[in-house]
Amino acid sequence: MRDIDFSKLSGSGNDFACIDNRDGRFDGLLDEPEAIALFAQSICHRGIGVGADGVIFACHHEVEEFADIAARFFEADGSEAELCGNGIGCFVHWAVRLGMVPADRDVKILTPAGVVRGQNDTDDYVRACIPDPQDIQQDMEIEAAGVNFECDFAVTGVPHLITYVEDIEKVDVAKDGYALRHHEKFNPRGVNANFVEIIEEGEIAIRTFEFGVESETLACGTGSAAAAILAAKRFGWDEGLCCHKKPVLVRARSGDVLRIYFEMAEDGTVTDICLETIVRFVYSGKLHPDLIKRAMGKSDNQ
Repeated sequence: MRDIDFSKLSGSGNDFACIDNRDGRFDGLLDEPEAIALFAQSICHRGIGVGADGVIFACHHEVEEFADIAARFFEADGSEAELCGNGIGCFVHWAVRLGMVPADRDVKILTPAGVVRGQNDTDDYVRACIPDPQDIQQDMEIEAAGVNFECDFAVTGVPHLITYVEDIEKVDVAKDGYALRHHEKFNPRGVNANFVEIIEEGEIAIRTFEFGVESETLACGTGSAAAAILAAKRFGWDEGLCCHKKPVLVRARSGDVLRIYFEMAEDGTVTDICLETIVRFVYSGKLHPDLIKRAMGKSDNQ
């Protein structure tokens, strides 16, 4: 296996290794679930790999007018995700910087969750517009780890459970997040467990136990979007926050602040969700042959 070029980027602390597969060189790998799972696990391992929350492949899109580029997302545990909000931000910034897509307009990205849009803004933020939320459920009471949690739920590309807490710093995310993530109500797939503290109207703090990574991450874009929307619905926030005029501010564990815009109709229907995340280009490089062999499940003499 020849060298594999990659870039590492961070979206508000959510980090990804991005790999170009527009020429189809990794199609065989992507078509083998066990092989791509091992590859993603090896790359994402923070002790013996690059270290990341996920791997994103740029792929060729099938219909010219439908999208500019396609993306596939693989979690640190090797599972494939339909969508990743911060991942889209990182992907757009990377693709624009490397000249894969136009820099002067919205980029249309084909994902397993449908076509999403991204824009590489002039400041540190990159915008990602994601599908409308599905299956919104509010005022849920869920018992997990011996505690009764007050929750809301929505699918913003992937499923998110929002739990409201008084002090975000006192949450045992490892214990409670794990219990909620694996709660029987959400079997067989499970759910991303988000803990949200309301700072004031239009501003929240969030911590996320993310499935696929199976631990707390420093940020979660689709989780931030779900939390902003559900908090606005639950607490009846000012309509200016619900009509794309001003963002809900979401303070991630990394310390960065994501900006969430959306449109909410009088009947509670939510559309036009866009999140803005701070993207940092960390580095580009080549995967060493030793790591590639491990990632491909090959021995030293192969």
